[in-house]
Amino acid sequence: MKKKIILIVIAAIVLLIVIIKLWPTKKNVVFTTNVVDTATVEITITATGNLEPVDKVEVGTQVSGIVEKLYVDYNTHVTKGQLLAELDKQTLKERLSQCESQVRSATSQLKRAQQTYNRTKELYEAKATTQVDMEDAEHSLVQAQSSLTNAETSLREARVNLGYAEIYSPIDGVILSKDIEEGQTVASSFNTPTLFIIARDLKNMQVEANVDEADIGQVKKGQKCIFTVDAYNGETFYGVVEQIRLQPETTNNVVKYTVVILAQNPDEKLYPGMTASISIVTNQEHGNVVPMEALNFTPTDEILKTLGRPQRDKKPKGDFPEPPDGDFPAPPNGNFPKENDNALMVWVKNGNDIHPCPIEIGIDDGVNAIIKGGPIQKGDTLVLSANFEQKKEKHEAGVSLFGPPRGGNNRQGGNRPQGGGEPPRP
Repeated sequence: MKKKIILIVIAAIVLLIVIIKLWPTKKNVVFTTNVVDTATVEITITATGNLEPVDKVEVGTQVSGIVEKLYVDYNTHVTKGQLLAELDKQTLKERLSQCESQVRSATSQLKRAQQTYNRTKELYEAKATTQVDMEDAEHSLVQAQSSLTNAETSLREARVNLGYAEIYSPIDGVILSKDIEEGQTVASSFNTPTLFIIARDLKNMQVEANVDEADIGQVKKGQKCIFTVDAYNGETFYGVVEQIRLQPETTNNVVKYTVVILAQNPDEKLYPGMTASISIVTNQEHGNVVPMEALNFTPTDEILKTLGRPQRDKKPKGDFPEPPDGDFPAPPNGNFPKENDNALMVWVKNGNDIHPCPIEIGIDDGVNAIIKGGPIQKGDTLVLSANFEQKKEKHEAGVSLFGPPRGGNNRQGGNRPQGGGEPPRP
């Protein structure tokens, strides 16, 4: 008896599993959609570069000497003509005194030569001296004039060099770099040493971007640019292409060109030398946009069959069925577009139905495209993807494994409820 009960239970379990497997199901199509809206689509190229002041000046000195005084430091705001530093003037003053002495000596020599020339000329006219004496007098006068000219030139040079010992700012700006300290010796024997670098105005900056040769043909003066810097995460800055330099730079066999981008810096948040990640907008359009995902969607035959539509590879009989609410027109000739048609197609969702619609697109950024033609309007719902969702169907009468059908009397005289429900568990 016990063995018989076990066999009945096993049989009931097997029967229950079979019933669950064979239980009727209904497939529902679930759509992922997007509502058409207006937006701006931009085509951009990317590059990297460094921020620099629009105008900066390297200030040096043309004389050698020891730095005696410094009046500015890093980040000091200076005005044009402001004294920045002084070199030791002792040597330069001594040179100036020497040149002044040479001028006085040359002046005296010229005066004596002039007197000698005048006397010799009188004697020569009176035929009281020879031609040789007259020529010697003329020669001495010319030499004296030349010596005075050279002495005066040296004096002016000494005065200029003494003035170079005082270093002034040539522009209004900010000290970016200071390469000297008090007591340091500055030598200008072979080249002019740089003492300071002054930026004219940090409120106006420029980005020197390196653009690949493959993209440089798309870049034009006046194009809008967007860039970010690591110092301000998530903050965006804007600029305009000002110049395209024709001198190429080759790095690792990659040819690049420098594009100068002007950027406003009213809060002086951008510092010289910062690395910028740049997007140059080479083209843009504003209008209704369609996601590229919608252009790639094509319903399968199974989806069309579930929706009661004719399959794409079969010509439907009769006219193309109108949508339930009649709002969206059927395709021409009542046929679905084939996959190899040249026209781009999107599928519009209208209630619980979908319909194909041809469109023409403009530029795209890989995510969205501008709609240039077709009946698609703002507010239309486009299908991006579709999937099946299966649901168990309900039955009017239940099935009992150990008793009469639902609605009959059980052995205890009770009535089971009518309608669907899960089968009784053993």
